Amino acid sequence: MTKHIPLEAAACTGVSPSAVLDSAHLGEIRGAFGTIAADDRAPRRTLKARLQTLLAIAGPGLIVMVGDNDAGAFGTYTQAGQNYGTTLLWTLLLLIPVLYVNQEMVVRLGAVTGVGHARLIFARFGRFWGAFSVADLFLLNALTLVTEFIGISLALRYLGLPQFWGVIAAALIITLAVSTGDFRRFERFALMLVGGSLLLIPIALILHPPLPQLAHDFFVPKMPEGAPLSDVMLLIIAIVGTTIAPWQLFFQQSYLIDKRITPRFIRYERWDLCIGIALVIIGAVAMIGFSAAAFAGRPEFGAYTDALGTARGIEQAAGRLPAVLFALALLDASIIGAAAVSLATAYAIGDVFAVAHSLHRKPSEAKGFYAVYAGLIAFAAALVVTPGMPLGSLTNAVQTLAGVLLPSATVFLLLLCNDKAVLGPWANGPARNLFTGAIVAVLVLLSVILTASVLYPDIGEEWIVGILVGGAAGALLLSLIVKLVSRLRGEEGLAAREAAVSYGDPAEWRMPPIAALPVARLSGLSRTWMLVLRGYLVLAAGLVLYRIVELVASGL
Repeated sequence: MTKHIPLEAAACTGVSPSAVLDSAHLGEIRGAFGTIAADDRAPRRTLKARLQTLLAIAGPGLIVMVGDNDAGAFGTYTQAGQNYGTTLLWTLLLLIPVLYVNQEMVVRLGAVTGVGHARLIFARFGRFWGAFSVADLFLLNALTLVTEFIGISLALRYLGLPQFWGVIAAALIITLAVSTGDFRRFERFALMLVGGSLLLIPIALILHPPLPQLAHDFFVPKMPEGAPLSDVMLLIIAIVGTTIAPWQLFFQQSYLIDKRITPRFIRYERWDLCIGIALVIIGAVAMIGFSAAAFAGRPEFGAYTDALGTARGIEQAAGRLPAVLFALALLDASIIGAAAVSLATAYAIGDVFAVAHSLHRKPSEAKGFYAVYAGLIAFAAALVVTPGMPLGSLTNAVQTLAGVLLPSATVFLLLLCNDKAVLGPWANGPARNLFTGAIVAVLVLLSVILTASVLYPDIGEEWIVGILVGGAAGALLLSLIVKLVSRLRGEEGLAAREAAVSYGDPAEWRMPPIAALPVARLSGLSRTWMLVLRGYLVLAAGLVLYRIVELVASGL
């Protein structure tokens, strides 16, 4: 079980009482490239000192972002390039602020609270919402892991290596890399894989898609000419789903806590996140660009199959070397994705049950944490090496499920970041709430379109446009109603009084122990719409899961 630090003991040792659940989450920061003492409050006035601090802090943002360019991303981005050229690059530009806003909120939650995302949902919204969110996460992550091992299998197949033993070996490597009991050792392993993601750049240089065209399509939105709107919309939704995944929220918050980052270093963690976002966008642009160049003017253009087909197309267009680099990059991405997704689940389970859940601990000291991690890896690897499994169809279904469940995760993130008892001086401001609220509305609309396309594969353009326009009008009307009701109930005045509370130095403020927090206030209107959203998600996710079960059963 977790070794908690009692409040009295914390006071005697000079450690401020906090909500941290595992004592291994307290102490010095031991990053891959540097160490920061627990009592280090020295100002960083020189450029050298700031760079040294950034090197020590760097890791959570880089790993979560590059891990997001996983096997599913390889399939989605190369499909966009092969089927529509570079015309959908502009979607990546729109996703940059979305990525930053979502993950920056997670950075503040982790550094300020010291408690994982799952535990905060339980504590502030009750067991019903907490159990629902963790069940969503566990199921979706287990299925996402399968797609990571599908990526490993396809990469091995192209490289001419035995798939069965290769998948087993990869599962063992991913498990052992996390199970050393040394946080710094794992982070160095993960950042080595982050460096491996740069293999995508020489592939793009060899295939050299036209830079002026890349720049134009990145900054100027347009739809592919002659392509059915329904097909294009579904691919755009897939790009959103693969770029912004629910597991990212849970992983980065818990990993940041495990690295012992506190509010004093939020500024540096934001830079770590920005560098990670730059890498993920560069990788995505490279994949769309070189896929478009490899298949332009060829019979396979517009007829995407899978990552293996992409590798073969690259070989035909530019030779063996870039194709091998693509397979190695896919292998690298699948391994880092598998490690991050499994850790997100293990951290969440450890948070919820308040058991030891830290990479600073050896497996003998955190049996449940490592058992969940290894069990998920074993499940995914076993499923992929099972003969006759419909892996391609299963990958598409998992991406669909991720898109369906994403709005729920964003809603809880937004609510937690407006909870003054949780974030104090670090809570969201009006501008951030407005932007994030618009993101939630768009995600819900995209989720509705995605679900409708699963139920009705021949959905027409009129329905898609109707959902977008009608949903936008409904969201605007709802926003006006919420604003009016809040004013009538005096909630705006209450929020203003809460904002005026003095919290002292924000760099030193941390959330008190969970038991000391006041009861969370959630308006009746918010509860109503949360229930509506959850009802929709239950129905939509249930239908998609039914489809997944059908696909798996058909392959047995």
